[in-house]
Amino acid sequence: MTTMTEPMPTLEQVVTKIESVKVSKGLTWAELAEKMGQSPVWVAAALSGQCSMSADDCASVKEVLELSDAECKVLQGYPYRGSLTQTVPSDPFVYRFYEIMQVYGMAMKEVAQEEFGDGIMSAIDFSIDVDREPDPKGDRVKITFSGKFLPYKKF
Repeated sequence: MTTMTEPMPTLEQVVTKIESVKVSKGLTWAELAEKMGQSPVWVAAALSGQCSMSADDCASVKEVLELSDAECKVLQGYPYRGSLTQTVPSDPFVYRFYEIMQVYGMAMKEVAQEEFGDGIMSAIDFSIDVDREPDPKGDRVKITFSGKFLPYKKF
């Protein structure tokens, strides 16, 4: 006798469900990050399908996000990172980073390479912090990227 199994959900379906449950329960990325013991930015990326989660990561939010075992398996897969639906982002917040890199990217590269030499900043051994800086003219967003320097190898 053959048994029919439920098809695995797609990553897009799982992410859509997470977004829906998060909004309906009024959850924040910071609250979910606290449950997982990870940073809010990493948790937001992972639960948006951009990072692979461990079984323990998923178990820590499974109940609150109403995730099935199959949905957790999908979140533990290997995502196509950075695969945006369009080349130039249209969301104003995300577009600002695109614009910042167009204007300041080469200058940041030059300054960093003067300091470290010929190489790149890792996006694997990497962290991001997002903080609020009070300012009398209006609060400011402070975003800190911290990545290991990886020198280019001669061969």
